[in-house]
Amino acid sequence: MQQLITSTLLSQRTYFRSGATLPLCFRRQMLCKLSDAMHQYEKPLAEALWNDLHKSYEEAYLTELSIVYSEIRNHLRHLRHWAKPERKSSPLAIMPASSRIIKEPLGNTLIIAPWNYPVQLLLNPLVGAISAGCTAMLKPSPYVPNVSRVLTEMIRATFPEEYIAIVEGNRQVNQMLLAERWDLIFFTGSPSLGKMVMEAASKHLTPVVLELGGKSPCIIDKSADLKVAAKRVAWGKALNAGQTCIAPDYLMIHEEVKDQFLKLLVKEWKHLLTKDPQKAKHFVRIVSDKALERLISYLPLASSPNSTIASSQQLPSLEGGAGGRLYYGGKYDKAERYLSPTILTDVSPDAPVMQEEIFGPIFPVLTFKEIDEVITFVTDREKPLALYYFGTNGDYVLRHTSSGGACVNDVIMHIVNHKTPFGGVGNSGMGSYHGKDSFLAFSHRRSVVNTPTWVDMPFRYMPYKLFALIKKLV
Repeated sequence: MQQLITSTLLSQRTYFRSGATLPLCFRRQMLCKLSDAMHQYEKPLAEALWNDLHKSYEEAYLTELSIVYSEIRNHLRHLRHWAKPERKSSPLAIMPASSRIIKEPLGNTLIIAPWNYPVQLLLNPLVGAISAGCTAMLKPSPYVPNVSRVLTEMIRATFPEEYIAIVEGNRQVNQMLLAERWDLIFFTGSPSLGKMVMEAASKHLTPVVLELGGKSPCIIDKSADLKVAAKRVAWGKALNAGQTCIAPDYLMIHEEVKDQFLKLLVKEWKHLLTKDPQKAKHFVRIVSDKALERLISYLPLASSPNSTIASSQQLPSLEGGAGGRLYYGGKYDKAERYLSPTILTDVSPDAPVMQEEIFGPIFPVLTFKEIDEVITFVTDREKPLALYYFGTNGDYVLRHTSSGGACVNDVIMHIVNHKTPFGGVGNSGMGSYHGKDSFLAFSHRRSVVNTPTWVDMPFRYMPYKLFALIKKLV
């Protein structure tokens, strides 16, 4: 496998150096080919998403396919403008020179995608690579084997591998890919794996875009419209069964509205997913047995495969487990990798469920009296990929916190606007993409100064005559 990866990369280097990817007409043609291929493989991709994740066609289209379609259309519409040189004024010290910035492709790139949105998070970065004029090696996730197989078939039927190649495999294959020298590595996954990617990239000083994750807080202030907040939060946590890098991870609710909000949240989940989410068409399954076992470990002992706890019932806490009480949910089915939407109350900030990104439909609940308590809690921890606030004090919260992105009185939706960058900060990632930012992520902005030869100012040359005048110019 290592030999195959190396030989493919060598062919991509040769292809890139030939200049074949540079013309804008070629890039636009390749974007159109990708769009056509996606339409051709739309049904197989949707079926694969259903088989691997129990993701309905509607959710597959809205959260995966449509986002890539929209990204392609946006790049086709604006590529010529984005790629134009940027004229810049020149200071008096270098006159009569002219200055500009040109955008050149970084070159041979590697894109490693996760399993939770396996189509969108592989192909959306690819749009940026094609748009910028790069080649790409794609690595889909092995945890969604049916999706990986269809994506591999689609890519190989659409592009020559010296331009766009795809490699399947486990983490050993990732290590083989990371051992090579790339001009950019684009990785989406967990912070722990992101550190491994960055360490490998550092050996060649390879730039990286890391789209990671973290514990994204969802703050419900007493000034919030609780009914609207419950509806939007219920949807955001139910989407992909909480297996979303920007899912609201935990709730911080003002103590005066906690009981009212949780009752509304349960009501909205029942409305979205029926009283039995296991039978709901639009509720995704947990990706693997291992992931389900990790999520079950967060639940109190009182939960069981067959019981769904009433919203008003509280049960004893589990020592060393969730460290809280099961307020709602807790039902699971290992055979189906199913876990119901779940609420845990009285959770300690030191509990395991509060130490790592949950990546599942479990909501630990903390309460607060003053908003500054929330700010202290959030800022004392790693910077999250997203922050959600419901209430009338959003500007204050945003001003005193930091996160990759944020929504006020909503969740998830900041990812939809391709006119704004999407990315993390600190432990939640580095670099951003979507729309023009995708084009720029795979490009180098190269500064160019053009100096005419018809005049040659003597001031810069030794022995620096008229130095007093030079000091005024620089």
